Amino acid sequence: MNAHLFIAGILCFILGLSHSIFGELLIFQQKKNNKKIIPTIVKSDLKERHLRIIWATWHIASFFGWCVGAILIKIALKQTILNAELIEFIISSIAIAMFCSSFLVLFGTKGKHPGWVVFLVIGILTLLGI
Repeated sequence: MNAHLFIAGILCFILGLSHSIFGELLIFQQKKNNKKIIPTIVKSDLKERHLRIIWATWHIASFFGWCVGAILIKIALKQTILNAELIEFIISSIAIAMFCSSFLVLFGTKGKHPGWVVFLVIGILTLLGI
């Protein structure tokens, strides 16, 4: 088993879960009417349909993180029986995506959002797993 890739995969799941939970609690909860799942309360120039797609996109990011985590865990557990060239391409692609995500969150939030650190750690662990 490749421990670096396994831990990176687990971190992807944790990041996705915390992203959805904290997003709901800190951002979207106050924008919902009673007993509604999708937020509809808008108090700015933003339209309700825009808020709805922002909410959906927020959770899509978590789903993609879980998918990347599943890929990393599968590779970690079965790396010796898979095509080495393809695995290196997949891992490198994931590492680049994580480093770019880390930079984007760091730059976009001026370092105030802790997600950039987790993306950076996932990227490093992924590269170490090659």
